[in-house]
Amino acid sequence: MTTEHTLAPDTAAPTVTPSGHPRLFWAVGMLVAVATFGLLVFGLSFRAELDQASERGASDLALASDRLTTGLQRYRELAVFLSDHPTVLARALNSGQTAEGIQNATDVLQNLADKTGAHSLMLVARDGTVLAAAGEQALPKGAQAAFNRAMVGALGVAHFVDTEQQRRYVFAAPVFDPGGPARAAVIVNVNIGLLEWGWPTEPSAIYFTDDYGVVFVSNRSELVLRGGLAGPMPVTARHQVSGHDLWLHEAGPYIPSPALHLTRPLPVIGLEAELLMDLHPVIALASLQAGMAAALALVFATFLFFARERRRTLAEANMRLEARVATRTQALEIANRDLTREVTERLEAEARLKRAQADLVQAGKLSALGEMSAGISHELNQPLMAIRSFAENAQAFLARDNAAKAAENLGRISELARRMGRIIKNLRAFARQESETITNVELTAVIEAALEMTMGKVSRAGVTLDWTPGDPVWVRGGEVRLQQVVMNLLSNAVDAMSDSTETEKRIEIRIVAGQEGVTPTRLTVADTGPGIAEPDKIFDPFYTTKEVGASEGMGLGLSISYGLIQSFGGRIRGANRAEQGQTPIGAIFTIELIPARLTGRLPERLPGRLTLAQEADE
Repeated sequence: MTTEHTLAPDTAAPTVTPSGHPRLFWAVGMLVAVATFGLLVFGLSFRAELDQASERGASDLALASDRLTTGLQRYRELAVFLSDHPTVLARALNSGQTAEGIQNATDVLQNLADKTGAHSLMLVARDGTVLAAAGEQALPKGAQAAFNRAMVGALGVAHFVDTEQQRRYVFAAPVFDPGGPARAAVIVNVNIGLLEWGWPTEPSAIYFTDDYGVVFVSNRSELVLRGGLAGPMPVTARHQVSGHDLWLHEAGPYIPSPALHLTRPLPVIGLEAELLMDLHPVIALASLQAGMAAALALVFATFLFFARERRRTLAEANMRLEARVATRTQALEIANRDLTREVTERLEAEARLKRAQADLVQAGKLSALGEMSAGISHELNQPLMAIRSFAENAQAFLARDNAAKAAENLGRISELARRMGRIIKNLRAFARQESETITNVELTAVIEAALEMTMGKVSRAGVTLDWTPGDPVWVRGGEVRLQQVVMNLLSNAVDAMSDSTETEKRIEIRIVAGQEGVTPTRLTVADTGPGIAEPDKIFDPFYTTKEVGASEGMGLGLSISYGLIQSFGGRIRGANRAEQGQTPIGAIFTIELIPARLTGRLPERLPGRLTLAQEADE
């Protein structure tokens, strides 16, 4: 007595059948399913390929039928043409009985027979007498039916096999007496064998049978004149598949078998066209598709079998893993809490670092303002003294009733007041805590604003400034922070040349506009000082070449500038200029910034701002 044990579904274990061989049953069932699927695919594919083969065969049969019909029709038209030919009419109506008339009619027939390839052409009187001929000189017996039909006024057509076993096709066209019955007939005799000679070779067997089932025309010589009422093929089996006629026969090694049989009636020439197309390619293609489908089904079934086995194995392993996962999950929860706490602490530390950096930048700006205080006082004192002088002069001119001169002095006072306002505005903007937003900034205006605040220091140091404002150049950055960088570079350049023995102390400022997405915009600040001793360390914090404790700074200016430029997505680098021998002739700092994307028309200069050259003219 056998028993059946079924495990829980989630374990995916097989059910033990009474035979005790579940895997064997699986394999046998899988092979049966695959074989059934393959046979089904073969049947569907065979029918589909059979439909396509039928369409191709019908096209080939139509082409061959048109070829034969066209070839015979031209001889039919030749017979009709000759029945109306003047020379032929004259000979048929007894008006051309002379030797010259007979010869003319014979020449016409011979000329056309040579040109058209007809086997023979002849003019036959009603009593059967041959009046003129090219080729045969007597009416063949097989052509009598066509001749008799022509004598009743219709176009006669006949085909037969002559005494030399040559297949003939005959057209007989009546020659009418004006206003009367047919007096004679033009007989055009065609040799079918010569007509077949020019046909192209085709893989399918094509033949044309008459009303008696005899093959009269074919592209296979072994089929010619075969058959009868029983047909030309010794068919051993016939099958109808999806409306298609399939034959098995023993007609010869060069006749396709099994074959698809197609027919096409040709009433114009009194024949029926038939075609036998080889089915071996169709069977081979259907077998190939069925084999591929069966192979895919076998692969899929094998995959299912192994997937089933794997599922059972994985279910057993899953139970062991669940215990481990529970233990590891508890450990990960503890680690996750620790990691969350560390991340929070790190974010707080980064926030404190950013605040410290912002405070450091602000301290650097205030330090720079302290250094510039003397120069700024000079910049503001000069306009104040000029305002006082112009005001006193205006009073004097008014006392003398010279209003034009007084108005001119008042206008100059107004311009000087605007200049002082711009200087104070730049100082206030520079000193405020700027937000970290990056916007489009006009670089030429930034340099002009930085020069306004450092011009006093530059002038006191006897430094010549080589700078010519050009067209506006727009970049991405922060206006105040970019001013701080430029002021720091100018201040460092002036400090570097303070002890220089060169006859000329000069600072060169150049802008090379970039192209968006291709090249960056470059700003260079070069001096004629002693150069940089250690170019690799100049951007390190607290690195300075000035004396320890000097009032000029603590070595943080370039480090702050480096961070600011990087925050704009740009780069800053410093290097020594070209050397004469072994001695540098100054330092050059290059700032690369991202060109701004401009979507509209921008002003040529920021509102209310003059260039240094215009202020010098004042």
